[in-house]
Amino acid sequence: MEKIKKDLQQKFPEKIRKMYSDYGDDVLVIQKDALMDILQYLKKSPYDYTMLLDLTCVDYMREEPRFEMVYHLLSLSNRHRLRIKTRLPEKDLSIQSLTPIWKNANWLEREVFDMFGIQFKNHPDLRRIFMYDGFEGFPLRKDYPLRKRQPRIPLKE
Repeated sequence: MEKIKKDLQQKFPEKIRKMYSDYGDDVLVIQKDALMDILQYLKKSPYDYTMLLDLTCVDYMREEPRFEMVYHLLSLSNRHRLRIKTRLPEKDLSIQSLTPIWKNANWLEREVFDMFGIQFKNHPDLRRIFMYDGFEGFPLRKDYPLRKRQPRIPLKE
């Protein structure tokens, strides 16, 4: 991680907010606008983070920026995991789609869109994946009402 730290701090000095280790994984906290540049850089040699294992969102309801995007990367050649985090303010819930870099980001981003309402710019097919089209709201947000009743949809014949 020390080599990655030095390299990224030299290449993206104003875009790295924090670097630390947490439960055996190295974590990199970055600015939202640097996401694509940093991930494209990390995917190439010598780092080879060629696998996007997962991406998700966390709702910190009483904080601002409220939402945090979390990306889990794996370098098979270096046998190393890296977690990338960036925050999104509630007023601007949009971030670049990673589908140009990793094809599996397609369904992972659709899940985050469906559950949290995060908009992924340049996503090829951003639509609900779990909830039906008439579903109102985003069920994994902390302010989603527990007993909210959804509109009924007509049955297909």
